[in-house]
Amino acid sequence: MRLAELSERSGVSVATIKYYLREGLLTPGRQVNSTTAEYDEEHLRRLRLVRAMIQVGRVPVATVREVLGHVDDDSLGRAIRLGTAVWALPQVPEPDEEDEYVQAAHQEATTLLDRLGWENAKRLTAVSPAYRSLVVTVAAFRRLGYDWGAERLAPYAELMHRTAVLDLDNMETHPSQAEQIEFAVLGAILNEPVLQALHRLAQEEESTRRYGFE
Repeated sequence: MRLAELSERSGVSVATIKYYLREGLLTPGRQVNSTTAEYDEEHLRRLRLVRAMIQVGRVPVATVREVLGHVDDDSLGRAIRLGTAVWALPQVPEPDEEDEYVQAAHQEATTLLDRLGWENAKRLTAVSPAYRSLVVTVAAFRRLGYDWGAERLAPYAELMHRTAVLDLDNMETHPSQAEQIEFAVLGAILNEPVLQALHRLAQEEESTRRYGFE
């Protein structure tokens, strides 16, 4: 397909597509002549992924380029490609390791992983943004006087593990590894808002069931 058709089918303007091409977010089309190139279904799928990351996920262009670099790196194993792609997305800042609440949160997080038997997650704590986010959040609770530790977190973690199983089961329904990786990246951007929305709806349902509409 030509650029105009790619624009029409994707809903992305020609000018924006040209910008993505210049920024390396899309691979160049097959050159037909000095002024015309042809694009295929792979370009269309990648364009939709890029658009979702930028428009829905609010991911900066430079970060999108980094994520796609991991997605396209065939030298990496699938688990590493999944991890590094998701880890390139915006994350919480580094915690202050001198803070006593952060230190206590590390202990709670480690106790939680031990309790769950999540040895692989435990080996990744030094580089995992998810672990860092957990520590920052637990530290904030403790700073406010709430004992939000391993015992309270464990049931939530077990529910999240079931969610992770569903995520990977859904990912594996896609035929190619490239599509699976792209689906995982897209899921990191779109699935979390869905889960958050379902959580809040469940809270509304349960709170009104218990307390009514007073």
